[in-house]
Amino acid sequence: MSKAIFPGSFDPPTIGHINIIERAAALFDELHVVVADNISKQYLFTPEERIALIKQSLPDTSNLVFAVHSGLTVDYARDNDISIMIRGVRGAGDFSYEFEMAMMNKLLYPDLEVLLMPTDPKYFLIRASQIKELAAFGADFSSMVTEPVKKALEEKFPVKRN
Repeated sequence: MSKAIFPGSFDPPTIGHINIIERAAALFDELHVVVADNISKQYLFTPEERIALIKQSLPDTSNLVFAVHSGLTVDYARDNDISIMIRGVRGAGDFSYEFEMAMMNKLLYPDLEVLLMPTDPKYFLIRASQIKELAAFGADFSSMVTEPVKKALEEKFPVKRN
């Protein structure tokens, strides 16, 4: 059985995240979507809310495994006998960061292979942090998230929408 891991904060999950999950899930028998729970970060949504939003955004989750993890991603991968990690990249900045992280992860878990998956060009500019800012100011962010995520953000930021 081929297994891979796609870790991230997903706060909130964007259509870019959903696109990478769908594409990666088509390549592997089992894709573990691992939601970060880093105590040093401030999240808008709880890990459980983020998982629920991803599930609601994906009609077919038959080969997806969802988990919350607060430690090193390589530890989750090793503990679950996963040797492939998927990371989405939008551009040169993401590539540089993800390349350095891949080298560090390789030092920590030599059997881990990191596959960098370029985003679909139409999602190139989408960032979760920008979506939260747009939502807070009442701007239209609906083209960047799925309907369940849009509703959840509107509940978190109940301002008059333009």
